[in-house]
Amino acid sequence: MAQTSKTSQLDSLILKANRLGLFNGNILIAENNKVIYKNAVGFTDYTQKKRLTEKYRFHIGSIAKEFSAVGIMILKEQGKLNLEDPVSKYIPELPSWASKIHILNLLQYTSGLPDVKWKSVQNDAENMVNLMHTEKLDFEPGTQYAYNNNNVFLQKRIIERIANLSFKTFAERNLLKPCGMNSAIIDPDSTDIFIARAYDNHKKESRLFYPVGGWIAVTLDDFYKWSKAITDFKLISPASTKQILYGFGPNTQAGLGGGSMKENMITIHKHDGASGNYKALLVSTVPKGRTVILMTNNNQDNVFAFDISIQAILDGKPYTQIKKSVLDGFGKEMESLNGQQLLAFYTQMKKDHNEEYNFDGDATLNEIGYNYLRKNKLTDAILIFTYNTKQFPESGNVFDSLGEAYYKQGNKELALLNYKHALELDPENEAAKKIIEELSK
Repeated sequence: MAQTSKTSQLDSLILKANRLGLFNGNILIAENNKVIYKNAVGFTDYTQKKRLTEKYRFHIGSIAKEFSAVGIMILKEQGKLNLEDPVSKYIPELPSWASKIHILNLLQYTSGLPDVKWKSVQNDAENMVNLMHTEKLDFEPGTQYAYNNNNVFLQKRIIERIANLSFKTFAERNLLKPCGMNSAIIDPDSTDIFIARAYDNHKKESRLFYPVGGWIAVTLDDFYKWSKAITDFKLISPASTKQILYGFGPNTQAGLGGGSMKENMITIHKHDGASGNYKALLVSTVPKGRTVILMTNNNQDNVFAFDISIQAILDGKPYTQIKKSVLDGFGKEMESLNGQQLLAFYTQMKKDHNEEYNFDGDATLNEIGYNYLRKNKLTDAILIFTYNTKQFPESGNVFDSLGEAYYKQGNKELALLNYKHALELDPENEAAKKIIEELSK
């Protein structure tokens, strides 16, 4: 497919979604290591008076955790710390549990630390006081996974103790400047005229400030520079990168979110982040020289759907136009239904609202299935996932989800069967490989 045709399709995808109120933000797409599409669509804030431009910065939520993780690995490569070091070595004033937590636990979210008390904490000092008064961990370090921000908070404090610099200064000197990220700002405030302000569908503005500090807001260009620095190993070695790319186990994240490597090359790097109504997604497919960056200040929970459509366009395949979420439109009605009732409701909605709402991909039913799974309604979850496999028999993702439900139910035979089929459909599914290995023992 000619490059101009791809660009035209990308433009159509984004602009149609914007007209439906489904995307407000900035987007960058690179192919063969060249930027082929870059756009700023929509407004800077809830007043919808001022248009976004490519100069605007966005909060990127949890993707900003990459900066502290890479900072830790820089210090490791400089011989200033070891990942096996206990946290107490650098922050001795913490309670005795700090001697049990290794730095690697912080990077893999296996520390057992409770999460930040978001409703009461106002700043870093208050959060440190809360940790000082934490009597015990939620679990023994290294035994479980719990994704929360106190792991990142302590990473930043360790960096400060070793470097004898604030995290902001350390990041500016050792992360932003070497990457040429000249527009990125750490902890922007309301005086920044080029920060996009997040808002919801009722035009209520999200807060700009984080209770704990050290969060980086970026432009499209700076975000792309950061992505390239990771995949090109500009800041840390392939060995160090691998340690913060792979998580504690299947379906877990580490410092760089998630991805995979083959020998000394990253094959994929994927990370999403959210804060209030900010949402961001980074997907780098290195063998293709492909990068997709989406940043929005009006989160519609559809960045993954955008990525699927964008990847299809870039691969010269048919793509799905982004439509409104069935869950957003009918979530309350579906909340009280069991699996059988929900499938009947879903089928009727598909007949009545197909043009406006999205019934085309496997994501909606998958999310419904996971809602049941989180509530431990395993029979309903399996019913939904099974139906989804019949609707989308070529999707490795739906068989992976069904395998997970059977795994949670304790049905190892059917879990293994579905994970194997998921891997056949998606040979790059590293999580499925690990679970198959576990179940085959």
